[in-house]
Amino acid sequence: MDIQLKRGLLDVCVLTAIKSEDSYGYKIIKDMKPYLDMSESTLYTILKRLELAKMLTVRTSEHGGRLRKYYHITPAGLKRIEEFKEEWREVMSIYQFVTKEDTQA
Repeated sequence: MDIQLKRGLLDVCVLTAIKSEDSYGYKIIKDMKPYLDMSESTLYTILKRLELAKMLTVRTSEHGGRLRKYYHITPAGLKRIEEFKEEWREVMSIYQFVTKEDTQA
């Protein structure tokens, strides 16, 4: 898969994982596990990129005697999810065109 396409897909997956409630790294990975496998290093790279793009904010809170970073989606992050849904409709239309001969036998 094209690396840029995969990057965009993973960004939206992470945003979706925190859409309904603030979350932290381990929980994000756990919540996404039934759908995709992601390493911690990949996740934290994505989280940093999304933070720099103002699609999420970060707050630190103590939990069990340790500091934990919680991630919160911003309006820009919510907008990105909606944009992705629109883009995906177009991708699915292209996919149907590309595979139409596969279904005509």
